[in-house]
Amino acid sequence: MAEKSGIKKVVVAYSGGLDTSIILSWIKENYKCEVIAVCVDVGQGKELKGLNEKAKKTGASKSYIIDAKKEFVTGYIYPAIKAEALYENKYYLGTSLARPVIAEKIAEIVKKEKADAVCHGATGKGNDQVRFELAFKALIPDVKIIAPWREWNIRSREDAIDYAKKRGIPVPVTKAKPYSSDANLWHISYEGGVMEDMENEYDESMFKMTVSPEKAPNKAAYVTVGFEKGIPVSINGKKLAPVELIETANKIAGQNAIGRTDMVENRLVGMKSRGVYESPAAVLLYEAHHKLEELALDRDTLHYKQELSIKWAELAYYGLWFSPLREALDAFINDTQKYMTGEVKLKLYKGNMTPVSRKAKYSLYWEELATFEKDEVYNQKDAEGFINLFGLPAKVQAIMRKTGKNNK
Repeated sequence: MAEKSGIKKVVVAYSGGLDTSIILSWIKENYKCEVIAVCVDVGQGKELKGLNEKAKKTGASKSYIIDAKKEFVTGYIYPAIKAEALYENKYYLGTSLARPVIAEKIAEIVKKEKADAVCHGATGKGNDQVRFELAFKALIPDVKIIAPWREWNIRSREDAIDYAKKRGIPVPVTKAKPYSSDANLWHISYEGGVMEDMENEYDESMFKMTVSPEKAPNKAAYVTVGFEKGIPVSINGKKLAPVELIETANKIAGQNAIGRTDMVENRLVGMKSRGVYESPAAVLLYEAHHKLEELALDRDTLHYKQELSIKWAELAYYGLWFSPLREALDAFINDTQKYMTGEVKLKLYKGNMTPVSRKAKYSLYWEELATFEKDEVYNQKDAEGFINLFGLPAKVQAIMRKTGKNNK
C-alpha cells in the first residue's frame, strides 16, 4: 500500500482502547510507514496511564499526550450549556463535543510532523467516523484520511481481540465483556454487547460516575450553582476553575444518583442504537441554567432559543462543529446570555432534582406584577380588549363560515 499511496508518515488518533491499539500495528503492516500516536486528554483519567509506553511498544515511533481538558470545557462544554443542547431530548453530547477538540489537536500534530495522512479508529457503523473526518476536512483538507474499519477484514470486536492476541497487544476488552465505553469530563457512554438486546437491563456494576437511587444517601443534598453570562463559575459559593467546576458537579450529582440515561438514539448513519450514558454534571448544570433562563429571558427569545437548541445539538451530533451555521447559532446564543448572571439552588435526592431558590441579577420576574394579591400595576380590565383582539380571527372564521357570508 505504501508504494501506491506514497504515504510515509501517519498520525493516528490514539486512545489505547481495543480499536486504536491494533490500528498502530495494522498501519505499519499494511502501509509500511512511520506511525505517530496522538492521545488528546479530555478527561479520560486512569485510561491515560502508561499510554505512551504502550503506543511505542505497539509500533509508534512517537507518542503525544495532549492535555485539552480546559479547552474542552471552555470551548465546547460551556457553549453546550449556554445552548442547553440535547440530542433527541436526552443525549448531552458527551462524545459529540469531545471529537472536534480531539480532531483539532490531532490536526496540529499532523501539521507539526508534516504527516501525509491521519487515521482514526471509528467504525463504519458509527457517528464518530463522520465527526472526525468532517473536522479533518475543515482543518487539514489536503491530508489523506485512513479509516481502517472501512479497509481491513476485521468485522467484529471478537475479530479485533483475536488480532490483538496474535500480536501480543494488550487490550482492555475481553470477549466475555465486549461492550464499548467512552469516557471524558462530560460523560461516560456504554454501548454494544449485552445492551444490544433491548430486553436486557444494564449491569449496575459498570457505572463509574453515578450511584443508583437505591444506594444514594437518605438525606437530600443542596447545591447552588452560580453563573456569569450563562457560564457556570461557582458551586456552593466557591469560585472554581473550569475543569474543577465540572469535576465537582460530577461528584455532587453522581453521589445523589443524578445523571443516568438509557436511550435508543437515531445515529447519523441511519440506524437506531442503544446507548447508556452517565452525565451527572451535565444534568445538574443544564437544569440550573434553565432555571436561570426562566427568570431572565423574555418569552419570545426563550421560545426561539429552544427551537435553535435542537438544531445546535444536531449540528454537534452530526459532526458539523466547524460549520458557519454552528458559529452563527453561537452568536445568537451568546447574545441571549448577556443577562444570564445569578444563582440557582437545587435539592438533590435519590435521582431527583428540585429547584429551591433562584436569583437573577437581571431578572424579568416582577413580583408586584405576578401576584394574585391586590396590586397597583396590572389593570385586569385591560385583558378584555386584549382577548377580543387576540381572538378576532377565530371569531371572524366562526361567523363567516356558520352564516355562509363568504359564499355570497
